[in-house]
Amino acid sequence: MPCTCRNWRRWIRPLAVLVYFVGLLVAIPVCVWELQKMEVGVHTKAWFIAGIFVLMTIPISLWGILQHLVHYTQPELQKPIIRILWMVPIYSLDSWIALKHPSIAIYVDTCRECYEAYVIYNFMVFLSNYLTNRCPNLVIILEAKDQQKHLPPLCCCPPWAMGDVLLFRCKLGVLQYTVVRPVTTIIALICQLIGVYDEGNFNFKNAWTYLVILNNLSQLFAMYCLVLFYKVLKEELRPLQPVGKFLCVKMVVFVSFWQAVLIAVLVKVGVISEEKTWEWNNVEAVATGLQDFIICVEMFLAAIAHHYSFSYKPYIQEAEEGSCFDSFLAMWDISDIRADISEQVRNVGRTVLGRPRKMFFTENHEQNEHTSLLSPAQDPASSASSVPPSPMGHYQGFGQTITPQTTPTGSAAPLNNHSTSATHEDSPDPEIISNELSNAGNNDVPS
Repeated sequence: MPCTCRNWRRWIRPLAVLVYFVGLLVAIPVCVWELQKMEVGVHTKAWFIAGIFVLMTIPISLWGILQHLVHYTQPELQKPIIRILWMVPIYSLDSWIALKHPSIAIYVDTCRECYEAYVIYNFMVFLSNYLTNRCPNLVIILEAKDQQKHLPPLCCCPPWAMGDVLLFRCKLGVLQYTVVRPVTTIIALICQLIGVYDEGNFNFKNAWTYLVILNNLSQLFAMYCLVLFYKVLKEELRPLQPVGKFLCVKMVVFVSFWQAVLIAVLVKVGVISEEKTWEWNNVEAVATGLQDFIICVEMFLAAIAHHYSFSYKPYIQEAEEGSCFDSFLAMWDISDIRADISEQVRNVGRTVLGRPRKMFFTENHEQNEHTSLLSPAQDPASSASSVPPSPMGHYQGFGQTITPQTTPTGSAAPLNNHSTSATHEDSPDPEIISNELSNAGNNDVPS
């Protein structure tokens, strides 16, 4: 049920600060007690130092998430932002736990690796929702642009046709990573249980090497599709300032992956060897612990970058509706990604059967926070979701949502007149279209 206190926005922030300081009062004595209980070695010191960074990282991220929930005025944009902001606490806590307990590192790292793919997907959803609301005729805008060639290293491949083909393939290229990564993670867990995984050892006799290559190719292609998507729609995305946001997502995902590969190379060439493993059991555990320690430090910097790149300030409105409980429930709704995975499976099935879909996107659809990435039309099953609707206003552009209570009655008529005139100006003349089609048909007839 919704919060009964109307002034919850006033007490929710002090409550968050109070919970944080209480957490510090509990966590710091526990860390000190752990240090005194055992002989302090390099492993314990690294775990304690990493814990300090975790205690500084999580409040920054949770504060940004809380502010977005408090000012939840554009759900179609803020819902993927909140999902992206959760990446830093998940990475930080996961690495800290794995650093303390190396024997369960592969199991807790499963959450981190799966969420990594989820973050890339949500960034694409964020860009797509923004463009859909700002440019309803996005496919027409793409068709009017010059043909975009593939970027290196795929510059020799035939270009994707401008329009719904390019838009759909970029989205599908990002979505494939959200399927590949969890599947390879499950395979890694199975290989670990049967003793053939051998994490951190470059050897074609183990499963880890093959899974790293597969994950790397899938991740690179997903990032390539994001870069191509941005390059084609750079002007339309300019008000969103996506470069900093993209770098935040890309740096966290790529740096964490490639530094793991670099540490594995150091183990392979003997820089990290069995001669000095400190309190770890073997050199592979040393490599995993070093990776987890570095991530704990890096997430503090990532939390600061995310706080400014995905700021809540553009979404602050003078009058906001909705409750904190509704916003919190909307944050956990995953009906969009469920619909996208189902749509991807159907598309693969159509392609295998030789029946590709004739139309990638339906027209005149309404975009909201529950709309999936590949199928803009609202799914009846998802519309009947048990998740209560979150506060929605009339979308007027980035940071310009006007809720029904704040829409002035006197300015409604001029706004509608402007929208109507803009619609008439933007819509093409049917006679002109008919003449162009006739000319195109005449040109296609051989003389």
